[in-house]
Amino acid sequence: MIEYPFTAPALPVDQPIGTFYVTVLPAELLLQVASSDVMSAALSSDGVGYVLSGTQRLVQDKRLVQIADYIDRIDSAFPNSIILAANYNREVGLDLDELEAMEEEEREETDEAAPVGDLSKAWTVTEKPDGCLQITIPSAEKLAAIIDGQHRLFAFAKADAASRLDMQLICAVFIDLPKAIQAQIFATINSTQKPVDRSLTYELFGYNVSDEPEDFWTPDKLAVFLTRKLATQSSSPLIGKIAVSPKRDEALVALGQQAAWKVSTAVVVDGILRLVSSNPKRDTNAMRTSRAQPRSVLARGPKDKAPLRSEFIGVNDALIYAMVENYLKACANLFWQAPAPGSFIVKTVGVQALFDILRRIAPEAYEAEDLRVPFFENRLRPAAAINFADERFRVPSGSGRSIIRRALEMALGL
Repeated sequence: MIEYPFTAPALPVDQPIGTFYVTVLPAELLLQVASSDVMSAALSSDGVGYVLSGTQRLVQDKRLVQIADYIDRIDSAFPNSIILAANYNREVGLDLDELEAMEEEEREETDEAAPVGDLSKAWTVTEKPDGCLQITIPSAEKLAAIIDGQHRLFAFAKADAASRLDMQLICAVFIDLPKAIQAQIFATINSTQKPVDRSLTYELFGYNVSDEPEDFWTPDKLAVFLTRKLATQSSSPLIGKIAVSPKRDEALVALGQQAAWKVSTAVVVDGILRLVSSNPKRDTNAMRTSRAQPRSVLARGPKDKAPLRSEFIGVNDALIYAMVENYLKACANLFWQAPAPGSFIVKTVGVQALFDILRRIAPEAYEAEDLRVPFFENRLRPAAAINFADERFRVPSGSGRSIIRRALEMALGL
């Protein structure tokens, strides 16, 4: 019987792609909290064992049986890791932070939003007094997307020996990993180890591993592309400051970093994504139903309040990037050049709040036909005097983002 919240020691691993955590979790817990886009496990109706559900055609059932037979052996062993992306809501295709922000925005507009994002359920990594790290899994909610190892894990649901559910499995856990990066890791792992049918990657993640025309890029694929550009272009104020790393554990990520501060890929992807789509999952489904379709198909769909929606549909990606880069240059000039010690404007919540403001003022820049840095500097300057190191901003991540955003909105008259 797994009891929640569940905690386990974790080891941070810093690699070029960013930071992830190695931990050891029992198979039973993983069956409860993990799922893939095509398969999930649930407790049997009699309370004994687990049953599998999902699209079986993408999972080789014969292979599951073979692995289950191996699990039942007295000498079974799995020394390779299962790769997970934590805090990902498979039903809507977004992480918990972004869901909470969208929910709050809807609540402000309609006063009646059903709860979707709940950060109290988010997996977190914290540093204990002895300096060791600990990963906490608050509940059995399925918030861990399986990037690699689904056959290995789900075979435990078919194993005869119930005692095998206690088996410890090595896991590599990414926190707040955008779906497009999940696809990249999956495709890379499998293409370097053995040939993988491209349609499998397509069905599992909604992405083609081969190059495709820009007008076929889904909103999240474009957001990831522009984020990578911001991370590498010499003109970008975020060059060297974007990493695949936790959004809620920046103190840990800061260890050993050369840059003064960094923000996760997920933060920037989410910020750009909301400029072009209010419902990325819906858009991806529309562009990937039965066959790949260009962005123009979205013009026939529901109205979308994203400020740069028409530019996305019109494949004007250069304009989208220019606006984001110039806005961030203005942020760098006004907020990031010499932030006060402990300033939250260079932490996750601060950068998230600044992207929230961009979403509010993007229509102004668009209508004025002025995407230059001076336009954004003039618009943001009234907020430059705010002391973002003030104690009032030292609150949990979801609330901190809201408090910073409201402070900016008040100063800017939004």
